[in-house]
Amino acid sequence: MKQRVMYPIFAAVVGTVFICLFFQNIISEKAADDYPMMPDAPNPPEKVSAHLYFANRENSFLTAEEHVFICSDDPGILGSAVINALIKGSDKGLLRTIPEGTELRAFYVSENGIAYPDFTEALTKNHPGGTESELMTIYSVVNSLILNIPEIRAVKFLIGGKEALTLAGNIDLRFPFAADMLLIK
Repeated sequence: MKQRVMYPIFAAVVGTVFICLFFQNIISEKAADDYPMMPDAPNPPEKVSAHLYFANRENSFLTAEEHVFICSDDPGILGSAVINALIKGSDKGLLRTIPEGTELRAFYVSENGIAYPDFTEALTKNHPGGTESELMTIYSVVNSLILNIPEIRAVKFLIGGKEALTLAGNIDLRFPFAADMLLIK
């Protein structure tokens, strides 16, 4: 008699389990459609294209060269990457505007949008001098930063952690610089 009572109970329990599993599978498939599973590999970082400005062969105007950087919400990180790419030099045969041996010591962006690239003393010691050459160096940095990073409005040069009067005796560095489109061709 016990077997006859247990069989319907067992059948009801097994049937209920199958029904629950069936509906759970349908709900899981619907959820997967609404919320696709993340791939096993992490997403590659977003990249941003920027135009860096190097001097032409005559060192008389600046020419844009496209470079790709890892995207960052922090203008200081992107600004540092832009400066380091300028220090490295052109990939397409344009003239470097920052003397060899120069390094970026630090890079800051103030709340009011002024960028402060702090270069090693090699920027002034190794600079060839001359007004045109100084303009190419200054506006290569200034235009590359301001025209690519919206948070930057102006650039104030620091050398060795201090304000400098000039790069090589010609252009006054005491005040921040805005972009100058007239030097770009």
